[in-house]
Amino acid sequence: MTDARLPGADEATFIAAVRSDDPARFALLTERHRRELQVHCYRMLANYEDAQDMTQETFLRAWNKRDSFKGHATLRTWLYRIATNACLDFLDKRNDRTPPPAELASEVLYLQPYPDRMLPEDPQESVVARETIELAFIVAVQHLPPRQRAVFILRDIQGWPASKAADALTLTLASVTSALQRARVTIREQLPDRRLDWRRPATHELSQDERDVVKSYIDAHERNDLDALMSLLRANLRFAMLPETGTLTMTAQDAVDGWVRGGLFQHGHDDWRCIPTTLNRMPAAALYLRTPGNPKHRPYTIAVLHIVDGKIAELTGFDATDKPWLGLPPTL
Repeated sequence: MTDARLPGADEATFIAAVRSDDPARFALLTERHRRELQVHCYRMLANYEDAQDMTQETFLRAWNKRDSFKGHATLRTWLYRIATNACLDFLDKRNDRTPPPAELASEVLYLQPYPDRMLPEDPQESVVARETIELAFIVAVQHLPPRQRAVFILRDIQGWPASKAADALTLTLASVTSALQRARVTIREQLPDRRLDWRRPATHELSQDERDVVKSYIDAHERNDLDALMSLLRANLRFAMLPETGTLTMTAQDAVDGWVRGGLFQHGHDDWRCIPTTLNRMPAAALYLRTPGNPKHRPYTIAVLHIVDGKIAELTGFDATDKPWLGLPPTL
């Protein structure tokens, strides 16, 4: 089943580009959808670099299948269909990766943060982006089997009707309905305190409370003040340092003790410089460390913070040395 309508101006222009067999003209018309398609792939895959690759794969497949576009559906719908199936094909192969240890089997060790500067510029997409791009949501979606995941994203995030999702995934309406029901149960279990109506407008700006906590977190690091740092952490902190560990729940004291045992804050002489940022539309701090003998501070860790009532409830750390796509300064 397809959209029952005549081709619009964009679709007619695209069909003309296809008939001209001009790759530059084709790319100009598809490129405008890159950012939203990349976010879609990221929701499917939870990994920024994989999402980049699958977005590029989408454009390659679109070019190779260009003669199949007849304008019965929108160009955007057609590209989303290709992107979704490219991700499903990728996930079939990713299942062959070495599985994590048994105690981390439920963790998403391939999770990467998403740079806000690469989010869509479309205001409507930005309105819903925060809740559906936050790390907790992305992790929760990864607990769904791939086709359930695709159904959930197309139906509840993109707002597609069941018939459109069924057509894109080559499923029956009954299969789509069943998959969505099972997916919603899993998401509710993973995010018990969150609403399920993801299409309802939600703010994406950081609150003043969040900004203040990030400022205090940075100040505590730069002063090597462990007491101040510990005072910012909720008693039952959820902490992860990816891809080394899964998510652990620990006391603030245990978290700080673990960082000290790992070689940080030794004797209160670590030389930190930090900058506030946002990732996945969440408050974050990029931590730079200057080691003895080096004239400059270099990226060390990116800490993405989930802040509740003025306390850091979840802290997800990522190695900052291998992610130039975040757009952070190479040195301070």
